[in-house]
Amino acid sequence: MPEYVVFDFCQCVSYDNGGWSNVEAKISVVRFNGMGKIKVSKQRDLFDYQKRISDFDMDKYSFLVGKEIRSWLREFFFAGLTAILMVVFVVQPVKVEGTSMEPKLNPQDRIFVNKIVYRFSQISRGDIVVFWYPKNISKSFIKRVIGLPGETVEIRSGVVFVDGRELVESYIPSEYFDFKSFAPKVVSDGNYFVLGDHRNSSNDSRIWGLVPKQNIFGEAVFRYWPLSHLGLIGEGK
Repeated sequence: MPEYVVFDFCQCVSYDNGGWSNVEAKISVVRFNGMGKIKVSKQRDLFDYQKRISDFDMDKYSFLVGKEIRSWLREFFFAGLTAILMVVFVVQPVKVEGTSMEPKLNPQDRIFVNKIVYRFSQISRGDIVVFWYPKNISKSFIKRVIGLPGETVEIRSGVVFVDGRELVESYIPSEYFDFKSFAPKVVSDGNYFVLGDHRNSSNDSRIWGLVPKQNIFGEAVFRYWPLSHLGLIGEGK
């Protein structure tokens, strides 16, 4: 298979009356491998390839470059399609508004919500969920699941009890604590009792009641902004 010459644009070469000037610059001698790839085999003086340059097949070169570009475009297309399908069917980007989930989540945090996780698993205590606000389904809230169907939730001077047992909530620093009490509440079937981690700054089940399962949009699973807090949300919950 013939060799072809590829020039380094940093080199100064000239063509004069059908021949290359006597330039000492080095150039790359390459071979086409038949798969659209170019392999550098060696370097020689430009003067040695005055005859070979006339054999360069521009049509073949253009075809191979075009083939490579088409391959890149195809890969970009499938990558973009995969991303779109992920957003439509699997995850949803969400911006956190308000302070009710501090310090776990802060205002303006960007997170991904897994929209299909509860098709394959049960909602668990401690899950951070995004749901349509029961009093106005045009609004979405983000809270932590505290009480499951059939359980009784009570708050005594800020301490949460589920079925009479104290719930250990190490994720709430003392400055986010609320010392108010809440009378025992039975969580009916198909509903959940939710609270914000920032207890003295959260509009949650203590105020407006339970969240129906069908209102739960998905689980907050990953924070992608800010980059300084990039990572899984569920860690340490």
